[in-house]
Amino acid sequence: MLRGLLLIVIAIVLLAVPAYAGNSVNASARPNATVPAVVHIGVYAVDFNQFSIEEGTYETNFYLDLTSNANVSLNDFEFMNGQVSSVETITDTPQEKNYRIYAVMTASPDLRRYPFDNHTLPIIIEPKVLTEKDMVFVIDDTNTGLNSEADLPGWTLTGMDARITNQTYVAGEVPYSRAVFTYGIERDVASTILKFFLPISLIIIVSLTSLLMKVSSRLGLNASMFLAAVLIHWRIADSIPLVAYATFLDYFMILTYATLVMVLVSGILILKFAEDKDIRRVELVNRWSVRIIPVLSISLYFLLFLSILV
Repeated sequence: MLRGLLLIVIAIVLLAVPAYAGNSVNASARPNATVPAVVHIGVYAVDFNQFSIEEGTYETNFYLDLTSNANVSLNDFEFMNGQVSSVETITDTPQEKNYRIYAVMTASPDLRRYPFDNHTLPIIIEPKVLTEKDMVFVIDDTNTGLNSEADLPGWTLTGMDARITNQTYVAGEVPYSRAVFTYGIERDVASTILKFFLPISLIIIVSLTSLLMKVSSRLGLNASMFLAAVLIHWRIADSIPLVAYATFLDYFMILTYATLVMVLVSGILILKFAEDKDIRRVELVNRWSVRIIPVLSISLYFLLFLSILV
């Protein structure tokens, strides 16, 4: 009987040792399992095209490079601000993936300085399901850059930036690692002056010059200038979306309308006094119009343009 009891004890000990060893291995491996996979990510922008302020979209093509020991692929990630049009695989190894991507991306244009506006074109990439607990991004500076021949018609590229942030969608949850690549653009100054300000400036000059005319026919000239300014403003404003704030162009046109209205009012007063044969008042209105309206108008324009330089 003692012999049988001894065999039972030995059997129990033999069964317990592997279980204990297994628990010991799992306990030692657990810390390694909690270390997130590191993905070195790089984006090299080749070109940009068709930036639409109305729709807030732009087209781009770029190289995306992913380097990691976790054997990741493009299917593990998503573009948070756009949609991929086509993908061409350049390199496909367990440690590195390289893709040539054509995509349509979205941006959030800020039009407060329009038409002297500048914008940021972002490319935002996030893991589809893995949080920072399981995967983190690191910018791969070697494979990140902007093609020196990249161009966007009507705009000037001002540089690029790359950074890693995180994003939480539910309060208290583990955030997602996010790679953000941004490209700055600004409107070409020469085309801005020619398209936007040259026509309006000519109207203002003609209207202010008409103050030197002492005949009542200048009223018709100024009325025509006012209508021309309204049509030009309508055409320019129609090319941008409706926004909940005033743009630089809005303030510029408000000053333009104020100038034209002052010239129109002076013309109406001169016409009225001329019909009443009141030469003294005609001369008075004409003299003060020439002295006050140009100085006031030019001063306000100067302050407006100075505000965008500050």
